[in-house]
Amino acid sequence: MDVRETPATDTSAAAPAAVSRRLRLITVIATFGGLLFGYDTGVINGALPYMTDDLGLTAVTEGMVTSSLLLGAALGAVAGGRLSDARGRRRTILVLAVVFFVGALGCTLAPTTAVMVVARFVLGLAVGGASVTVPVYLAEVSPAERRGALVTRNELMIVSGQLLAFTSNAIIARVGGESGGVWRWMLVIATIPAVVLWFGMLVMPESPRWLASQTRFNEALEVLKQVRSRQRAEAELAEVSALAVKEEQEKLGGWQDMKATPWIRKLMFIGFGIAIVQQITGVNTIMYYGTQILTDAGFASDSALTANIANGVISVLATFVGIWLLGRVNRRPMLMVGQMGTTAALLLIGVFSLVLPSGDARAYAVLAMTVTFLAFQQGAISPVTWLMLSEIFPMRMRGFGMGVAAVVLWLTNFVIGLVFPSLVSGIGISNTFFLFVVAGLASLTFVKLYVPETKGRSLETLEAELRARYS
Repeated sequence: MDVRETPATDTSAAAPAAVSRRLRLITVIATFGGLLFGYDTGVINGALPYMTDDLGLTAVTEGMVTSSLLLGAALGAVAGGRLSDARGRRRTILVLAVVFFVGALGCTLAPTTAVMVVARFVLGLAVGGASVTVPVYLAEVSPAERRGALVTRNELMIVSGQLLAFTSNAIIARVGGESGGVWRWMLVIATIPAVVLWFGMLVMPESPRWLASQTRFNEALEVLKQVRSRQRAEAELAEVSALAVKEEQEKLGGWQDMKATPWIRKLMFIGFGIAIVQQITGVNTIMYYGTQILTDAGFASDSALTANIANGVISVLATFVGIWLLGRVNRRPMLMVGQMGTTAALLLIGVFSLVLPSGDARAYAVLAMTVTFLAFQQGAISPVTWLMLSEIFPMRMRGFGMGVAAVVLWLTNFVIGLVFPSLVSGIGISNTFFLFVVAGLASLTFVKLYVPETKGRSLETLEAELRARYS
């Protein structure tokens, strides 16, 4: 029903319930972008060994197939951020759903390594665009007190997508056995949530803050009335509108502002740092190469695929814990605790790989530490990263700012994904993880010195505080 037809006297308890249901529906549909993000980054974990046999991959081309998605994601992040600022969050997500479908189909049908690399790059464009646009959309639709929980649902869908990938990989591998092309069945599943995302977003509203930034205040109010009480919607629109007018006068919105405005430059520096911190834990070495790490530790190939499901399960459970914690503790200390936990787990993976003889003891010790690592990563670092990146940038350049920060994130991811197989081959698994330990200590120092607290403020109040702090 059009919100303008809602009776003015509808202030009963049913209204908050309807608002809550509408918010939940918007969150579920939009986070199918996160599910695709997770599935498409996680599926390579189990598909790669079969793909290696069929396509004749070497260590170098394995890295290219894995990391081409990440390079595409870097470009997709900045392009998606720009597009969402210019054309709207909802419209951008619709475009991304189509790119997800085309990319997944291209990977499934790829006859050669070259075609696979190109198709994975296209898929990466959608992954990068979704990594920026979905959290921003959710942050702008959510009320301040629920923003942490709702934005972090996207992280839950990302790790659920990875768990779905790990589980379907194991099932398909056991059913298909050693038959050629089993990896194609693993990859084609991603087309289904892409279709759901496209049809679902057709009936979702645009971000009210984006509409306000385009001076479409009446439309912004109508959307706010869908996801707030009437009185609160009007009060929030007044705050958003005043900020939109101010930013229009200042012409905030892109590269020029980064160069000319000191407080925005400082926020970009912090955004870049948060993005790098999330990646140099080495999380995606476990997401992309987890099966191979477990095989090297002593598991048989089939057992490694099955054991890798534990990584997916703990990621999902930890994200539930992370969502619960975000409503109760501050973001910055949560990020620091996550860094300490992941660094300790990586240190122990390196030590166990070095001192324990190959066999069951080493295999299960490494599995226990990868599970511990993911508990801290997915329960603290990743939820806080995507949430803070969706919060810290000014309204008129929120998509752009998060997009540029996400480029840094994806390029860091790309470099790690590309060189990890060569590092393991050259210096061994233990020394490779010791490098990540050093990076973890540097990350902890950065967070302590530079990252601000963002919990408990509306986006407009937070913007005013950061402007005053860094001007």
